[in-house]
Amino acid sequence: MRYFDHVATNPLLPEVLDAMMPYFKEQFGNPLSPYDLGIAAKTAIEDARAQVAALVNAKAGEIVFTSSGAEANNFALKGIALAKQQSGNHIITSKAEHHSIMNTARSLEKLGFVVTYIPVDKYGLVDPKDVEKAIIKDTTVISIIHASSEVGTIEPIKEIAALAKAHNVTLHVDSVAAVGAIPVDVAALGVDLMSMTAHQFYGPKGAGALYIRGGQRILPLIYGGIQENGRRAGTENVPAIVGMGKAAALAKRDLAIRTQHVTRLRDRLIDVIGKVESVHLTGHPHNRLPGHASFVVEYIEGEGMLLMLQAKDIVAASGSACTSKALKASPVLISMGIPSSMAHGSLVFSMGIGNTEEDVEAINEELPKIIRRLREISPFGKSGWGKSEPEATH
Repeated sequence: MRYFDHVATNPLLPEVLDAMMPYFKEQFGNPLSPYDLGIAAKTAIEDARAQVAALVNAKAGEIVFTSSGAEANNFALKGIALAKQQSGNHIITSKAEHHSIMNTARSLEKLGFVVTYIPVDKYGLVDPKDVEKAIIKDTTVISIIHASSEVGTIEPIKEIAALAKAHNVTLHVDSVAAVGAIPVDVAALGVDLMSMTAHQFYGPKGAGALYIRGGQRILPLIYGGIQENGRRAGTENVPAIVGMGKAAALAKRDLAIRTQHVTRLRDRLIDVIGKVESVHLTGHPHNRLPGHASFVVEYIEGEGMLLMLQAKDIVAASGSACTSKALKASPVLISMGIPSSMAHGSLVFSMGIGNTEEDVEAINEELPKIIRRLREISPFGKSGWGKSEPEATH
């Protein structure tokens, strides 16, 4: 199988599994227990916390472990909004966010908060000027995605952070797709909170983290005991946390090599598939995740292409992992001005460290033939899809 859906998840590295195994078996203690088994588990968690902090240039005490990136996003947006509601009830986010931010924002609207959803351009980029225009005296939190798992675009977070700081507004960044894929430095970016998850950099599922800048007040999402310094209750998933720490250490060590490898593969794929008739690259042409190539293909649906690719043992995606089964056009693509009809023809290829040049050439050989075949039998001719709506802006 040629796997090209690394933005959905990644295989667990053998070194990560090896680090986790003792905590499934002999080192099974509860980190709150005062005897040796508990102390060993607590020590392992703190070692992992330091490893994750080092990956994003944070202090260990600024990392709170969660069960996922989605939980970290919920924790950040709800926790800050509720903690600062006496100062204001206005939230700013973009129209191209992940569902874990969009749906959290909508839930807060039902509680009386006011949310401004700022637009993105044809590449999926947020304009910092639009962020500044949206800030009012009641604005307490801004949440902007760092890099899109659907179209690969990397946002101007540093510029947005400077604006947030100038207006004394808390900035949260969803960096789930970015951490482990590109260099991320919370201090250099100037962000207040940042979400991440282990399985995006070859760690285990079920482990995520939220960076919370020192001194930042936030209300817990989960109440109970004193775990995670009282910010996230519940007995810790020690094996997964240990795995996240090990994966973070490996990502920090190998980031430059990984980036160089997947960028070369990405560029080769874009160079070939981007030249197929009526196939359009989505996202920014250059300012995008290293191993990410995404397209919309006119006159056919993404599902048909995925099924035919799978028959050739090539696995890819159409939209994000959270939207591909919804049978509706991606909100991210729609926010970029792509017509609904064309958005249904989306394809996302995300490369990983296990992919080879031969894997990419298999796509380059098979996908154009699949596109031609599906167009031959498609009921949507050139007078159909995309013609009754405004043309795509790229």
